[in-house]
Amino acid sequence: MDYQSSGVDIDAGNEAVRRIKSLARGTFTPGVLSEIGSFGGLFSLAGVGLREPVLVASADGVGTKLKVAFLANRHDTVGADLVNHCVNDILVQGAAPLFFLDYLATGRLLPAVAEQVVSGMARACRENGCALLGGETAEMPGFYAEGEYDLAGFIVGAVERTRVIEGRSLAPGDVLMGLPSSGLHTNGYSLARRIVFDTLGLGVDSVLPGIGVTVADALLATHRSYLSVLRPVIERQLVKGLAHITGGGITENLPRILPDGVTAEIRRSAWEVPPLFRLLQDAGGVAEDEMYRAFNMGIGMIVACAEADVTEVMRLMAAEREHGAVVIGATVPGENRVVYV
Repeated sequence: MDYQSSGVDIDAGNEAVRRIKSLARGTFTPGVLSEIGSFGGLFSLAGVGLREPVLVASADGVGTKLKVAFLANRHDTVGADLVNHCVNDILVQGAAPLFFLDYLATGRLLPAVAEQVVSGMARACRENGCALLGGETAEMPGFYAEGEYDLAGFIVGAVERTRVIEGRSLAPGDVLMGLPSSGLHTNGYSLARRIVFDTLGLGVDSVLPGIGVTVADALLATHRSYLSVLRPVIERQLVKGLAHITGGGITENLPRILPDGVTAEIRRSAWEVPPLFRLLQDAGGVAEDEMYRAFNMGIGMIVACAEADVTEVMRLMAAEREHGAVVIGATVPGENRVVYV
C-alpha cells in the first residue's frame, strides 16, 4: 500500500502548489518577506505608515454558494467572493487589508480546479492591494463528495489606533446610507438554492424568468468589495459606523454597530429591491421580514455619518451614488435594533 492508493495524491498536491505559486507572487506587496511554500508567511509592518497600528483580523467562508459553483463547474469566482467578503469585514472597523491566507479542502485534489479557485483569490487580492501570503490545500479522501471542496479565508489588516471605527459615537439623528450589492453576495444560498432548483425546477443554465440571465450568472455574481469607494470617506474621518450586510441581512447586522439607546429606522421604500430578490420571495412564498433576515435585499454595506456630513460623503462617493447609493434611514432613540418604516 502507499499514500496514493489510500486517496491522497502527493504529486497532485505538488502540481497544485506549482500552479498557485505564480498566482500568489503576483499579489505580493513590499511588506511580504517570505515565499509561498514556507511553513509560515512573513510580513513586515515597517512600510504600513501608521504611528500606532492596530491589527484587525477576520475569518470567513463562502457557504453553500459553493454548491452552485460545483453545478456550474465554474470555480474562478468563489475565491474572489471569499477575499472581498473578508476585506469588507475588516473595512467596517476602518482597516485596510495587508495580507490574506486561504484554506482549500477537498476529497480528491484536482490541480486545475484549485488553480481556478486561487486565480479568483489572487485577482481580488490584487484589486484590494493585499498579498496572498499563503494557505493550505488539504486532500481528505472520504470527507467530501466527489468534485466538491470547501473554502475558508483569513485576513489581516491595519488601522491607526485613533481611527478605529466602532460605532460608539453613533447617536440619534445620524444618517444611514446604503451602498448597493452586486447580488446575493455570499449569504442566503441555502434558501435561494431550494427555491431556484427545487421549487422552480431550474438548472444552472436555465434563464431566470423576468431576470434575463442564467441561474449560474445570477447566483455566482461576485461579492463586491467596498474598499475603494469607502477609503476616501474613511480617510476624511466622516464615517461614524459601517455595517457589512452579510448573513442575517440588515435586521441582524446593523444592530452590531449600534450603541445602547440607539435604534436604526430603515425605510424600505428608499431603494428599489433588485428583481432577483423579488423573484425568490414570490416563488418561495417568503415573508417580507424573513427576506430581510436571509438576504441583503440589494444593500451590501451601510454607512452611518452625521447629518451635517451627508453632502460631503455623497460627494466623495460620487461614482457609488451613480450605482445606487442612497439615504435609507436614520438613527433614533430606542433599543439596540432595526425598525422598518
